Amino acid sequence: MQPSSRKLPLLRMSTNYTKYKISSLPIPSSSQLLIHNLIPDKATGGTSVPDFLEQILAKTPSVQRRARLTSPEAHFSYVTPFPTSFPYNIEPPSPEESENLDDKGAYVEKWLADREARNPKSSASPDKLQLHHSETANNDQPRVLIGLSETGLRDCVPHLHVGDAFATLGEPALLVSDPGGDGFSHESSQQDMVAARQELIDVLGGRTVLMSKDYPRSESNSERAGFAPWSQRYSGHQFGTWAGQLGDGRAVTVLATPHPFKPNEIYELQLKGAGRTPYSRSADGLAVLRSSIREYLCSEAMFALGIPTTRSLSLISLPSVEVRRERMETACILTRMAPSFIRIGSFEALSPPEGLSMAFFGGGQQKPHWESLRILGEWVSRKVLRLDLQEGQPWGKELVLEVARRNAKMVAGWQAYGWMHGVINTDNVSILGLTIDYGPYAFMDVFDPAHICNHTDDSGRYAYKFQPSMIMFALRALLNSLAPLIGAEMESGNAVSPGWTTSVSEEKLDEWRQHAISAIKDEMEALFQEVCSSENGELMRKRLGLRRSLPSDESQLIRPLLDMMENHRLDFHRTFRLLSFFNPSAADNHGVSIIQQLLGNISPTDLQMVNMDSAKKDWEEWIDKFKERIEDDQISWKNDAGVVAELEDLYAMRMKEAKEANPRFVLRQWVLEEIIKHVENDQDKGKRQLAKVMHMACNPFEEWGAEVAEMKEDGDEELSAEEREERRYCGVGDGSMLGFQCSCSS
Repeated sequence: MQPSSRKLPLLRMSTNYTKYKISSLPIPSSSQLLIHNLIPDKATGGTSVPDFLEQILAKTPSVQRRARLTSPEAHFSYVTPFPTSFPYNIEPPSPEESENLDDKGAYVEKWLADREARNPKSSASPDKLQLHHSETANNDQPRVLIGLSETGLRDCVPHLHVGDAFATLGEPALLVSDPGGDGFSHESSQQDMVAARQELIDVLGGRTVLMSKDYPRSESNSERAGFAPWSQRYSGHQFGTWAGQLGDGRAVTVLATPHPFKPNEIYELQLKGAGRTPYSRSADGLAVLRSSIREYLCSEAMFALGIPTTRSLSLISLPSVEVRRERMETACILTRMAPSFIRIGSFEALSPPEGLSMAFFGGGQQKPHWESLRILGEWVSRKVLRLDLQEGQPWGKELVLEVARRNAKMVAGWQAYGWMHGVINTDNVSILGLTIDYGPYAFMDVFDPAHICNHTDDSGRYAYKFQPSMIMFALRALLNSLAPLIGAEMESGNAVSPGWTTSVSEEKLDEWRQHAISAIKDEMEALFQEVCSSENGELMRKRLGLRRSLPSDESQLIRPLLDMMENHRLDFHRTFRLLSFFNPSAADNHGVSIIQQLLGNISPTDLQMVNMDSAKKDWEEWIDKFKERIEDDQISWKNDAGVVAELEDLYAMRMKEAKEANPRFVLRQWVLEEIIKHVENDQDKGKRQLAKVMHMACNPFEEWGAEVAEMKEDGDEELSAEEREERRYCGVGDGSMLGFQCSCSS
């Protein structure tokens, strides 16, 4: 799932392959389906999907909603979406009912069961999932589609038929007039288009659920059949402290489907904010509109920048579902997509630090379960990471090194593009090396390596400069969890087999653990550092429009540039974008005009802290070195005839490539706050503005707002009102929002 930084156009186009309504999307074969290969929670039906549908949903549905420690071997629990305000407003029985009510628990179970989406809408089909719905009025709460990602749809589920969904969202625009114009929502007159869109909203809004008692069937295990949604179990370290069982406390995977052109690439569709699960602890299982918009936009923005990430599909607002955070807000469900949502914490759940088990109110940690650790590791190695392994070949070490390699590339992208995650707990680090769980993230404004984007991170643990170290912390946690298994593989020379710890003493397990850690830790850390450094250097050269890698680049260009940005209080992204326009021609041999533009971007409040004479001198020296370095690259630049380019041609080609690596539009905190307010205040207008911001985020390198005219400081009178607004959205915003810290509360 490697991203690209190419231009991403709007995608309203016909296709030459079959499109399916969401209920008819193909699903993976049993061998590719997580729930047929990992171990389910016994309390939600175990391996029997029929038991989940007929017993759990109908008789004891509260087992899905109660915070509890699952059985030690479980990798996941079957859970249906239930996006309802919590604590639940369970109406007391009437006086007449109370007289005959012997079991209050049974009354609660019935109240929940009546609201479960467990009633099939049609007769069972042998090769298709069925839509299930609830027959209560509670199921009629409004669900409003406010966002649909064209790029996520194109890349992950291009075979999904969304009907007239885009038409109902209206044309993207930053400036929106009163309702009723041509750009506003329009329903199709074709019933099949309306039906496809409504089915999409029902499933991704948690109203209806796709399930089957017996489809698909496993060819190798008769006990494994059927399909139902699930939430994963994982544990983790939070802010460096062991927190025990965590898990998908508000996320439910409702569907998995193979990519139509890459059948071995499976995409899971996961609803975030879908209601309580066994992993919710004391939380309500919901997500607010504010945080959902933030993740919806940033997932696609990161992909457009070339940074590995989970993807966005849809945003569905639940305006009648109230959610209490710092203030009362309304709920929203984000659908996000990835080949897998397995995290480092998934391994920690099965092999906690030093075999630690504990219990406390609402949580705790189970004892290690070595067989489940083996099963998870084999699944991840063969089906998720798709390592090239021979039958019986040890996989534990290869898994750790591959996860280190992928996460090194990911965090190198974070650093190169000035992006901060905010909460790099081990349960928020993907096995696939994807950016996951967008919380209090931020893109850098004025460059400050010590910047903390999360206002609850008092110690600065997850500050920008520490992010690679925090990914390394998570990788060490992964190694510690797998170390006993790796040690066993190192001793035998083969992959561990079922029952690999039978009759093995604690002393032997510890011996394996220590041997593996001493043998692999240094190699893993060296690999991580090498890949991270190499990838970061490559990206920084790309941002400078350089093609060749020279050993002196870091000390002579990159580090001095970052130091100047920090010392002179310069905006990180604006600086790189301006340097894209640097043309070392005879008319401006020392880059006087570009230096004026760079230093002209220092905010008025920061000017008093900058010695401008010193700053000009620093920049003149750096620009001279940059010009020499560009010219040293000449041999790498060829013209259309394949001949080494002349310097003037080289300058033009470098400018073009640099602009394709440095975003004009950045998803800054002030932009996010403004678009959130627009959507909260008026969803009809706001969803069009949201769509335009998404479009700009997916095409960040475009010259939004007539950028060239802005650089020349002429032609402003010819701009349309929309172009002026685009230009404003490409700016640094009000100085009061610079360095804004966001809350974890979502």
